[in-house]
Amino acid sequence: MTTTPRDPAALARLSALPLRARVIVEGALSGLHRARHHGSSIEFAEHKEYSPGDEIRHIDWRALAKHDRYYVKQFEQETQLDVYLVLDASGSMGFSSAGASKLAYAGELAAALAYLAIGQQDRVAVVGFGAAAIGEVVPARGRAAHLHDVLGVIDRAVASGGGGDHAGAAALDRVAELSRRRRSLIIVLSDLFDPTGQTVAALRRLRGRRHDVAVLHVLDPAELEFPYDGLTRFEGMESGEHVLVHPSAIRAQYLERMRQFLDQTQAELRAGGVGYQRCATDRAPEQALLEFLIARAGPRAGAPAPAPGEADRTSAAAGPEPRR
Repeated sequence: MTTTPRDPAALARLSALPLRARVIVEGALSGLHRARHHGSSIEFAEHKEYSPGDEIRHIDWRALAKHDRYYVKQFEQETQLDVYLVLDASGSMGFSSAGASKLAYAGELAAALAYLAIGQQDRVAVVGFGAAAIGEVVPARGRAAHLHDVLGVIDRAVASGGGGDHAGAAALDRVAELSRRRRSLIIVLSDLFDPTGQTVAALRRLRGRRHDVAVLHVLDPAELEFPYDGLTRFEGMESGEHVLVHPSAIRAQYLERMRQFLDQTQAELRAGGVGYQRCATDRAPEQALLEFLIARAGPRAGAPAPAPGEADRTSAAAGPEPRR
């Protein structure tokens, strides 16, 4: 599949972030490649105490001499991953209180992840969802040409309402179909504004199929803090409905609803074994990407990860998007 970005300058911007991100996170992506099982490899990883059935040829005789106990060498196996990037282009992703929209921010993160993964010979796919069909790129080998295809899909994504409450779940079901023969890493970049809860349920189903699943929960700081004063017109970017109201009349209710939304979403994902990280769009994308990769490179790579720096952030409800 070959795609042509609508604006070469936009593609150049997407290409610039991965280059900067690579410098910051050099080596961190290796955590994504730790095999979830041990096998024959040239890279020594750790010891375990010998037990009946272990191969004698893997006994570490130096460790025996030092500790007077039998230890068996284990090894890390370097594997090629299928990496699926699932990009939310629904209407709510077009919101921005200042600077980049949620979709633009998510697109930069997706582009950086694609650049780094393809650079390590992984097979990268991108699947988008929203009212406007943005297409997909299935996993494939290759570097420059395939990266161009992936970035092309990301670049032409336009946030558009009316995709329906099932769009996120449908996209994840498509990923389940594409990945049915190979265990994969699936990274979803979304605000998760799905009143039906089907997107979260689909994420948990993917994890139940033994895929490694993670969510980058992209939110605008205004959605978290509700900093509005004075009479304001709020418009639902998915429904098109609007209301004119003074923010002070709804602030407390909004913040409580958002807190409940965030707590419930994070709890459900982590209970299902899905990694979670919140990404506010006022933070540098490079820093968000670095924290994501470092969290996944730890000793429990693939386990649910905390949301770095978010514990003390004021939370707020998934409600209508503000427009002044």
